[in-house]
Amino acid sequence: MLRFSNKVKLANHAKRKPQTTNPLERKTCLASPSYVDPRELCRWCAIPAANLASHPELRARYRQVADSKEMGVLMAKELVEVIEENNNQGRATRAIIPCGPTCWYEAFRSLVNTKSVSLQRLHVFHMDECLDWQGKPLPAGHPYNFKSFMERYFYGGIRPELVVPEAQRHWLFPTTMEQVRSAITEAPVDITVGGWGQDGHVAYNQARRHPFHHVTLEDVAMSTIRIQENNIDTIIALGQRTFGAAYQFVPPMSITLGMRECLSAKKVRVYSDTGAWKQTALRVALFSPPTPEYPMTLLQTHPDAIITATLETARHPISENPDWELF
Repeated sequence: MLRFSNKVKLANHAKRKPQTTNPLERKTCLASPSYVDPRELCRWCAIPAANLASHPELRARYRQVADSKEMGVLMAKELVEVIEENNNQGRATRAIIPCGPTCWYEAFRSLVNTKSVSLQRLHVFHMDECLDWQGKPLPAGHPYNFKSFMERYFYGGIRPELVVPEAQRHWLFPTTMEQVRSAITEAPVDITVGGWGQDGHVAYNQARRHPFHHVTLEDVAMSTIRIQENNIDTIIALGQRTFGAAYQFVPPMSITLGMRECLSAKKVRVYSDTGAWKQTALRVALFSPPTPEYPMTLLQTHPDAIITATLETARHPISENPDWELF
């Protein structure tokens, strides 16, 4: 069953104020701690999952669903609704789309095919891609080749007369980054759909962990398309998730849309059904002031952003072990 936050009301889209170029300008008083206070983090993680959606300290709009199936149906429905509305008005739809979570592709294909929803006016901006140690694309059969995955599960199975034209599929690679940068600024983006990582990264906007170079919250908010080394914790998390902890096979580099592009959309919807390795980032996103340590806290600055998590992702071991003494 879908549960909405009672504390943070859903926006009235018709009354939404125009967005500014700088996401930070949407908040007049925005605290920006560089790091999360561990004692505060412990307090947030101690909140039972059942209490999250109605918690009085929520700083972001939040929905909680039962499981992956419910979340996948919701994701597909929300994107299709945007496409249908624009189709009915004779307008193109411009969407930033992730590779994952995986639970929504079947539901999306089913909705599009059964309702005959034309994707001929849909322009898709793929938000990121993994690269090898030299910044080159991965082999087509690599499990972290996002283009291969999306061609099979997102574009594949759609009725031929409904499919997104090839020219409107904007793949992000080192050779296309300037083309994508130009195309994405040509007109407003209708919706950003995404997930988040263990450090709260949206797309591959990971927390900057370089020992000699640090970034401010504004730097993260204004970040744009770039090639980067993946963080060690990202590599360990993906190694555990996919390769039985064989981190040696995780792509060491990536290319990503920046937070500036992701937050430029009229709507931002992020979802996770991945469980344990997203649980702490969720708590930070819901309760911490925006911080560069967890980039998804910048969702708080957007006028129409919603975070959705399954019950498994909303759980936290600290909340389930109140006898633990961590300090």
